[in-house]
Amino acid sequence: MNRRQFLQTGGALIVSFSIPAWAQKLPGALERAPQLDSWIRIGADGSITVFTGKAELGQGVKTAILQIAAEQLAVDMGAIKLVTADTALTPNEGYTAGSNSMKDSGTAVLNAAAQAREILLAEAAKRLGAPATAQNGEALSADGRRIPYRQLVEGKTLSVRAAPESKLITSRRVMGKSVPRVDIPAKVTGGVAYVHDLRLPGMVHARVVRPASPGAQLKSVDTAAASRVPGVQKIVREGNFLAVVAGREWEAVQALRALRAGCTWTESATLPKDIYATLAGLPTQDTVIAGKDVELSGKAIEAAYRRPYQMHGAIGPACAVARYDDDALTIWSHGQGMFPLRGAVAELIGLPPAKVHCIHMEGAGCYGHNGADDVAGDAALIARAVPGKPVRVQWMREDEHAWEPYGPAMLTRARATLDAAGNVSGWQYEVLSNTHSTRPGKAGDLIAGRYVDKPFQPSPPRPLPQPEGGGDRNAIPFYRFPSRVIHRFIPEMPLRVSALRGLGAYMNVFSIESFMDELALAARADPVEFRLRQVDDPRARHVIQLAAEKFGWPAYKKQHGHGRGFAFARYKNLAAYAAIALEVAVERETGDVRVRRVVAAVDSGEAINPDGIRNQIEGGIIQSISWTTFESATWNDTRITSRDWSSYPILRFSHVPESVEVHVVDRPGEHFLGTGEAAQGPTAGALANAIAHATGVRIRELPLSRSRVKQMLAA
Repeated sequence: MNRRQFLQTGGALIVSFSIPAWAQKLPGALERAPQLDSWIRIGADGSITVFTGKAELGQGVKTAILQIAAEQLAVDMGAIKLVTADTALTPNEGYTAGSNSMKDSGTAVLNAAAQAREILLAEAAKRLGAPATAQNGEALSADGRRIPYRQLVEGKTLSVRAAPESKLITSRRVMGKSVPRVDIPAKVTGGVAYVHDLRLPGMVHARVVRPASPGAQLKSVDTAAASRVPGVQKIVREGNFLAVVAGREWEAVQALRALRAGCTWTESATLPKDIYATLAGLPTQDTVIAGKDVELSGKAIEAAYRRPYQMHGAIGPACAVARYDDDALTIWSHGQGMFPLRGAVAELIGLPPAKVHCIHMEGAGCYGHNGADDVAGDAALIARAVPGKPVRVQWMREDEHAWEPYGPAMLTRARATLDAAGNVSGWQYEVLSNTHSTRPGKAGDLIAGRYVDKPFQPSPPRPLPQPEGGGDRNAIPFYRFPSRVIHRFIPEMPLRVSALRGLGAYMNVFSIESFMDELALAARADPVEFRLRQVDDPRARHVIQLAAEKFGWPAYKKQHGHGRGFAFARYKNLAAYAAIALEVAVERETGDVRVRRVVAAVDSGEAINPDGIRNQIEGGIIQSISWTTFESATWNDTRITSRDWSSYPILRFSHVPESVEVHVVDRPGEHFLGTGEAAQGPTAGALANAIAHATGVRIRELPLSRSRVKQMLAA
């Protein structure tokens, strides 16, 4: 059933928004999907359905959107069914990325629900002959007469023009409350929470044989041994794409191993030995993204910082289910953009996009551009070879680690001068980076598209535009001093890269906030007080002061081997404000770093679900500690060598902080600000600053691993 058919069932309330060119811009994602029936359905049976093109990735967006809709429609959350990211039913909101779900979709649902409520109340006022208010899914008059929503829409189709402004309910019954997240119960009770859990009648399992190294060509394959594995139903080969289909998952794994052993590959890849020297020597496209010539009068302080390639490291390897039937394809995927994925897959298998239906299901560890889209492409090709059967494809661990797009390695350099008062008088900063987005839109952006008989070309690498940016995200410091910032974009990619959470913000904030501490030391100033002298934004000042106060910054007493660190950023310079203060313990003999305590303050505008915001900030802190102290991809001349958790270590429970406090600044009525990626950069900066405070040694290359810390302290 498509969206129009769905809406037309049961005498639904359908309100169309048709915006003339002269009208004001609509709020949030209503601007790109300006029909109320794209967002809200109220059926004559009383059912209420809300649609969003954004996907639940563990960030709690389902719960927050349900809270918004329930508040503005004056119904209980349990009365609403939410449909997310489905190409047949929901508006096209592109990718769920950049912490934009609440800003875009949350704002759209807020206004759509409010306007639907007012339409219902206007209809009720006609019938009652008196004004009405909304309460518990009913229109209520002052004298106690009631009309349920279902009666107000019965047999009627209402059509109105869009209003750029809405009459919002400003009292708070559901919004602003820490209600339990609706996606959690299935995850902790063994329910169908993820696409990995999906089981369809007649479903078969498949595994893909990956090349020995990037760009390798399949010279020959002996399929005899794999064909003899019990349960094997088909071996699929198209060019260099090779897969096996079996009735059970373990049978598919056994056949994969037999098939892999029968392959001969021609390898040609030569991977760079010194990635930083390689990047620094590649041609760049330079753009000045802030400032003009900045005079650095007096003695300049300068520093350079490095970030390695890092993985998404999803705990659950990428998975998809696809069914090809009657020249149409349905895919269940945990990718972040169902509509862009539809376009790429349609091109890959030669179908019109209307014949491809992509349905989002959560993934067991999904954020950024990991292997989710690639495995969906794998599933599409294999499903076409076994029509009528749902095909479940799950990557092996070595597939996930070796073939997902990495977060790019980066180089940054900062120079600054201080005036007589110890304030920054001039700032120059440059960042060198590859692209931070190779997300699918085209078949060549999928691994499968590059290995079929007639390979598709990937989309050309490109920088992402400001103000959000890619490698230059958060490269412009959120301080008042004069600054000149240059983005040196590197088109050539030594390794396959794309969006890792936060894009360039993680590295840029790490660099900027590390350098701010270096400048504070040169100015003989307290790091918090030094930052406050350089920032005017009152909301920025508030989170800096709140984090410092709750940490007990002025009263902190340093212990042997311990240190404190502080950092601040406003994500993308337009989303959530976050300040982090933390304490570390460093063992000089081993180089081991343990974060003991973290205090965070965050301002996300109106806090729909404060506990959900805390979840996001806590998760970002933990993830950033892992990136900052453990994670770095490795390779030899031809192959990726970090293919398991031993060769690519991540944060273990032994190194999780003993205490994490998150203080949420709620601003009812303010715009929603993206939260999910606000903590990663400040955590990295605060951690580096704390190590420097504990040891007296500044480390400017990530990760701040045990071996690197030990080496730097020994030197």
